[in-house]
Amino acid sequence: MDWSLATSSYLVFLCLIQLFARFSRVSAVEADALTAFRNSLLDPNNVLESWDATLDDPCTWFHITCNSERSVSRVDLGNANLSGQLVPQLGQLTSLQYLELFNNNISGRIPDELGNLTNLVSFDLYLNSLNGPIPDTLSRLQRLRFLRLNNNSLSGQIPVSLTTVSTLQLLDLSNNHLTGQIPVNGSFQLFTPISFDNNRLQLLPVSPPPPISPTAQSTRVGSSATGAIAGGVAASAALLFAAPAIVLAYYRRKKPQDNFFDVPAEEDPEVHLGQLKRFSLRELQVASDNFSHENILGRGGFGKVYKGRLADGSLVAIKRLKEERTQGGELQFRTEVEIISMAVHRNLLKLLGFCMTPTERLLVYPYMANGSVASCLRARPDSQPPLDWPIRKRIALGSARGLAYLHEHCDPKIIHRDVKADNILLDEVFEAVVGDFGLAKLMVYKDTHVTTAVRGTIGHIPPEYISTGKSSEKTDVFSYGVMLLELITGQRAFDLARLANDDDVMLLDWVKGHLNEKKLEVLVDANLQGNYIDYEVEQLIQVAVLCTQGSPSERPKMSKVVRMLEGDGLAEKWEMLQKEEISRQELNHTHHHPNTDLLIADSTSEIRPDSLSGPR
Repeated sequence: MDWSLATSSYLVFLCLIQLFARFSRVSAVEADALTAFRNSLLDPNNVLESWDATLDDPCTWFHITCNSERSVSRVDLGNANLSGQLVPQLGQLTSLQYLELFNNNISGRIPDELGNLTNLVSFDLYLNSLNGPIPDTLSRLQRLRFLRLNNNSLSGQIPVSLTTVSTLQLLDLSNNHLTGQIPVNGSFQLFTPISFDNNRLQLLPVSPPPPISPTAQSTRVGSSATGAIAGGVAASAALLFAAPAIVLAYYRRKKPQDNFFDVPAEEDPEVHLGQLKRFSLRELQVASDNFSHENILGRGGFGKVYKGRLADGSLVAIKRLKEERTQGGELQFRTEVEIISMAVHRNLLKLLGFCMTPTERLLVYPYMANGSVASCLRARPDSQPPLDWPIRKRIALGSARGLAYLHEHCDPKIIHRDVKADNILLDEVFEAVVGDFGLAKLMVYKDTHVTTAVRGTIGHIPPEYISTGKSSEKTDVFSYGVMLLELITGQRAFDLARLANDDDVMLLDWVKGHLNEKKLEVLVDANLQGNYIDYEVEQLIQVAVLCTQGSPSERPKMSKVVRMLEGDGLAEKWEMLQKEEISRQELNHTHHHPNTDLLIADSTSEIRPDSLSGPR
């Protein structure tokens, strides 16, 4: 028994030595390849300073990611201001999945040896100065999903063999000097002319795709023929390698956690983000005059918004997010971009694209020519007429529809948590578009539908959110009700200037104080100059009162708000509230409770419904 134990220990020791020797050889080869690449580049910003040739472990270098076997799986050098050439040695990074070298000034040819990177998923060399042909060897990259070689000086024909890469999801060869015909077989059937724009290319007649290279075919046949044998060998070897694997896992757990590991494919932003455009930082810098102060459209809790003009002449709004510098910041940003891109509705601000670098997070939206509701109400130039009453009614309905979509049609549901006139934008025909919604926390709890990070703007935050820190859809309903009061009165939700007239600083309390007077003209924005319909204003105030009730359970859902604004159910809901208020007053009188009209609270739970007449 002792002899058997000693033999087993010896075998485990030998296996460990072999494994470590293998890892050392792999690391040395990859380190040599990356060092050769570094030596071929000019690096004015010292981005590659950590690439120390005396260290055989590139997993410790910046901009390099390794997988669990300590092989290089990712090279991230986009927007690094590098110049120089690619080197054949890069083909030795056989575990590489992501080669990100976009937006540099790399010149010369693409080495044929890059066809050896058979695990490659994303190949991004766009916005460089590469020339020469596209290597035919790239057809060996049978796991490739993203191939972007646009905005270079590549010439020659497109290799027809690329059509055999069946995994290809995104192809961009535009803005080069390519000639010949565009293949239309195989995976190329998915791509539109945009992928080949600004070249000298012609369409190729449909024909059967070429066979995969003999090497690849023989490999498949061989693996089919030897499948059973390989399975048996693998099963036998499993027992032998189980022990060293456990020891190795224990060794890794005891090591300091300073290694960089690969990001699984399902968490890569490119996998989920559909046809969203991924802008380079340089594109957005040029579009916004390097984020000049003159182009600032606004500031918010998440950062600044800049006006920009893209290369095609279109105007955009660029939201430059504040960098939180948290460990999960990149994953958080990817999640937010994915959620925003899935929320598509005519009354929600559409995301056009994004930009993500090690130091920047930016979102790109259409430019809204008429600004925000807040700016139109309170900061319009003298040459611009005030929002008339029909437009205000349309804004109320459109923004309600947008919020209802976030609450009831997005999966997971989205709570905006900062609904206000500043975040309701107006397009060229003054259609309401809800903005700034994708950066809110998501509703991920199946039963409670709450989140617990307090966020919002003074005057719009409901009482239960302040006291408990918990928000739900009804948080947005309350804020929407306050926004309706902004539309009606033209005033801010919180304004210290009202103190000059001994009025409440909170718009909600100010409106509540004037409801008993039944003087509609006191509440309505003076800029309307009496051009409104009384009962329509009263109906909108009724909806606002229903939305801002003190108890979240008593507030209607946004889908119900939409129906009430469309004329369905408001009278019944208002009558029910009147009856409840009468019963509450009788109960208070019976138990000698103080008059609720004298109470001041940050909600409208004490507003007497009979202060407003019902719909006429």
